[in-house]
Amino acid sequence: MSLTGAFQIGRSALSASSLALQVTGNNLANAATPGYSRQLIGLAGAGDTRYGGFLSGNGVRITGINRQIDGALQARHWAGLSAEANAGVDLQLLSQLESTLNELTDNDLSSEFDRFFDSWSELGNSPDREGARSLVVQQGATLAQYMRSLRSDLTAMRTQIDRQLQANVQQADSLLSQIAQTNSAIIQAEGSGGGDANNLRDQRDTLVAQLSTLMDVGVVEQPSGAIDVLVGSTPVVLGTTSRGVELRTTSTDGELEVSVHVRADQTQLDITSGAIAGYMNQREGAVSSTIEKLDAIASQLIFQVNKVHSSGRGPEAFTSLNGAFRVPAADRALAFNDPASATFGNLPFAATNGGFFVTVTNSATGQSETVRINIDLDGIDNSGVPGFGDDTSLNSLTSDLDGIANLSATINADGTLNIEAADGYTFEFSQDTSGALAVLGVNTYFTGTNAADIGIRQELVSNPLLLAHGSTVDGQFTDNGTALGILGVRDMALPGLNGRSITESWLDATSSVGSGSSSARNRAEATTLVRQSLEAQSASISGVSIDEESINLLNFQRQYQGAARFISVIDQLTQELLAIV
Repeated sequence: MSLTGAFQIGRSALSASSLALQVTGNNLANAATPGYSRQLIGLAGAGDTRYGGFLSGNGVRITGINRQIDGALQARHWAGLSAEANAGVDLQLLSQLESTLNELTDNDLSSEFDRFFDSWSELGNSPDREGARSLVVQQGATLAQYMRSLRSDLTAMRTQIDRQLQANVQQADSLLSQIAQTNSAIIQAEGSGGGDANNLRDQRDTLVAQLSTLMDVGVVEQPSGAIDVLVGSTPVVLGTTSRGVELRTTSTDGELEVSVHVRADQTQLDITSGAIAGYMNQREGAVSSTIEKLDAIASQLIFQVNKVHSSGRGPEAFTSLNGAFRVPAADRALAFNDPASATFGNLPFAATNGGFFVTVTNSATGQSETVRINIDLDGIDNSGVPGFGDDTSLNSLTSDLDGIANLSATINADGTLNIEAADGYTFEFSQDTSGALAVLGVNTYFTGTNAADIGIRQELVSNPLLLAHGSTVDGQFTDNGTALGILGVRDMALPGLNGRSITESWLDATSSVGSGSSSARNRAEATTLVRQSLEAQSASISGVSIDEESINLLNFQRQYQGAARFISVIDQLTQELLAIV
């Protein structure tokens, strides 16, 4: 080996140890930097040179500066971040929903149901007591107000979720743009001088980790150093191009539905994890489901109470009644069950085949006449063929009522039904098995169709004496029949609530929320433990150990000192050789 070759060996050792010290110092400087991956210098022998009959080494060469990354572990960590964020959103929203419902307290809907039906029980015990009638009206108004307020709170919660969804999708879109820009910077940096742009790659991994908290993503690295980002099998970043994401809101049957789409081609994304999936799932799941259940319960409460109340009366029979439900002119000739009738078809409850009795009484003589009004809603015409031509409509019902002696029935300009007794006569209804009177809002207790607009008929608020507490059955009047009938609604199994009663159905809904909240809490704790475990595993590989780097610092320092001493010795030998020459 020549002295010149020895100089080259010493030079390579100095260069390698100097760069190794720089890498070690950089690791120490970034020991607490979030997202930083430990870097290691790669060293290898520089090859051999023949020296006589032997091969002698040529020193050391640098093979690269590489990040300590386990790709499979990193992918699992990103998935763990998505799962934890998803579980966290579930827990947050279900806990908020549970708090909004406020069940198992004295200020909850279940308690309002109890107070409402208990007031009817008191009225049934004391039907002649004016205070009992006023209490029923007051409790009904309180219940209606509570249900409207609860639904408003739930709707506001869903609106807030929509805002959070929009903010999260916008953040995801921004992250995708940043990833595409970082891809471009990595391609430029690595293409011009070779080697990995480690700091840029760390920045990109941090962006992907942030994106993972919003949605579940997959990453495919390309030979250029850029990565493609996919949601499921749909690409959202292709190299240096972000295809973008956006939130789309559509209205279906009056309800707003949300979905996330790729901006470039409007492909709908199937996001299954992350915060965005959590917000979407709970919006369409627990929150919307609770609103739907509340509406269904309110609708059944309105209809079932009105069905009983419309067949009853207070201390005195009626001289006139006006229905509350408005039917447009186009639908007045259509049967109540005709699918072409948008007015009745959009109601959450419906009249059925059956009928009711109308009793007209001469006030002076006490003589009365009872007439049955048949409600034909079987969907079959007189010839036995399926059809609605012979079924009961508002026009036909009005005509039937108007045909009763000493009773007149007309349709007001606003589409409501008006019934008037002749002078000196009164009338009352009984045993309505069809629910037609309740649908038309005749002598009803509640107004509205669901939890958004439930209320008490204003005439009852103004004059509680109009409240029906008695009923006539087979010509026999019972002064607490209506009160007891409405009390029975509390535990009545209703087909509209899947065979459950009003109180049972609401208990099912709140129990489901409570169970979901408990499960979400367990899942959130589990996913946090998994994420922490994966982070610990990643840190053991990619994290900077101060102790280990300190040892490396000493080793590379000794290597540098040894190389410098070696070059000094070779220089001295060279000087001696030159002196001889």
